[in-house]
Amino acid sequence: MTQRFLIGQIRWLPLVLAFISVTGTFAQDEKQIAPVGRIYALTNVTVVPSPGKKIEKATVVIKDGLIQAVGTAVSIPTDAIIMKADSMYVYAGFIDGLSRTGVIKPKDEPNPQRPKDPGNPPADKAGITPQNDVRNSLNPTDKSVEELRNIGFTLAQVVPYGHFLPGTSAIVLLGGKSADEMVLVDQSGLYSELSGAQNVYPNTVMAVMAKWRELYRNASLTKSYQALYASNRSALTRPLNDRVEEAFYPVIDRKIPVVFKAEKILETQRVLTLKNDLGFSLTIGDLKEGYPMIDKVKTSGAKIFLSLDLPDEVKKNEKKSKNKNDSLKTAKTEKPKSAAELEKQGLEKRKNDAIVKYTGQAADFHKAGIVFGFSAMSAKTKDIQSNLRRMIAAGLPEEVALAALTTNPAKMLGLEDRLGTVENGKMANLVVSDKPYFNEKAKVRYVFVDGNLYKLDIKEPKKSNGSVVAKGNWSYTTETPNGTNNGKLTINDDNGTLSGTISNSTSGKGTEMKDVALDGNTLSFSFEYSMGGNTMKIDVSVKIDGDAFEGVMTPGKFGSFPMKGTRDPK
Repeated sequence: MTQRFLIGQIRWLPLVLAFISVTGTFAQDEKQIAPVGRIYALTNVTVVPSPGKKIEKATVVIKDGLIQAVGTAVSIPTDAIIMKADSMYVYAGFIDGLSRTGVIKPKDEPNPQRPKDPGNPPADKAGITPQNDVRNSLNPTDKSVEELRNIGFTLAQVVPYGHFLPGTSAIVLLGGKSADEMVLVDQSGLYSELSGAQNVYPNTVMAVMAKWRELYRNASLTKSYQALYASNRSALTRPLNDRVEEAFYPVIDRKIPVVFKAEKILETQRVLTLKNDLGFSLTIGDLKEGYPMIDKVKTSGAKIFLSLDLPDEVKKNEKKSKNKNDSLKTAKTEKPKSAAELEKQGLEKRKNDAIVKYTGQAADFHKAGIVFGFSAMSAKTKDIQSNLRRMIAAGLPEEVALAALTTNPAKMLGLEDRLGTVENGKMANLVVSDKPYFNEKAKVRYVFVDGNLYKLDIKEPKKSNGSVVAKGNWSYTTETPNGTNNGKLTINDDNGTLSGTISNSTSGKGTEMKDVALDGNTLSFSFEYSMGGNTMKIDVSVKIDGDAFEGVMTPGKFGSFPMKGTRDPK
């Protein structure tokens, strides 16, 4: 299939989809640095060995995947690669307590056949596959691994896709060339959700809970009978093997916990009820609304990973008039609000109050003495750092936020002997930022995973030169062999730092611009199009002349398309 044929059949955005379907995957730039040896020395850095502690002007030596030395009087091996990270900050690599980072999402079955007996469907149709191992679904080249690593995460407890009982979780390194190389701890928990199957039993929360009890108790009985049979096989019927029941055995023996995703209040209450009824060890992940039942959570003994996803910030009310006379005048002339308006106002207030409580949840858990970690399962990676800052602004101490990213999850996952702090003998999972991590302007510069260095290519945003104005809304057209396409650009200018979005007439959806720069009268930026885990970078370069521009749009290897635009009237 030739390039000309492809371009002639489709327009530029659908062209990206065709490109993905033909090629399958894109070659990714290698971000990992592979030196001759695995010995590094970070010099003149501020080390935060654990929350609340600090070593200034220190040196960290890494050798063969381990931290060999940390301190101010450290001998640097002669064969070490010296990294002058002057005035940068070194932390233990962050740990994600529950996510699907790097896990391949199975394709939806186009026309699933309904089982003949929906009241008693096959186990897999009911979502009962606890014997499945998430290791079989890991993809080390998945973009989500790099994205989470780029903000400082080096380890994650990942779970398979599915509902009810999708399978077992694993604790994986966010680096490595194969699934086996990523795995640090296999079968770390039995993952479950209180979501049922579609159109078959169990498909309600109550049915899921009833089935959960049935499966657990049947597994307990079978396990007891197998022990009895093993001690005296004479005159006893041989027990049959059942992989679903066998998956519960480590849980029954309390060797691994049940890892439940429970976002809402009712979900959490029901999960705690199951724990109390059956007696298994429990980990609750991606918890979003735990603040109304802090006392119950505390007394449950469950391990908690709070969600790093936050709702949008509370809308600020318009500024009140400084003049009392103006306020009185407004009050006199203002019409009484209707019942519908009052109800809407009350609803908005309740919504904003809930957002405030949600944002302050981590601080409330800390005040209640509950040790917790964080989960990135439902959070957008690009929002995680700002969400952490919002939690801190809502009362969560910085050292507690850092503990929830490092020492707490390391202990909760049984890894405190290897991870969570920056000290001799620990695994070299580190994050290096140019400023204190929770500083609004902080950027991660380097990440070490198992001693392997990943260097982030940080491009400082260029500022506009003032003589050419890029800010505003623009309408653009592109010419392809198949005709003309059009869309919109929205460009913002914050003290000379440019940002914006681009959309097209096909979808109307805005996509974030990256590396927006104005050099003279040349505006350049790029944006990404993703589908099915694959991403294509599209570059744009145009010359601005007053309220018009001309240039080219380059979608990957498919050549360049002429592009013109005009500034929309204000």
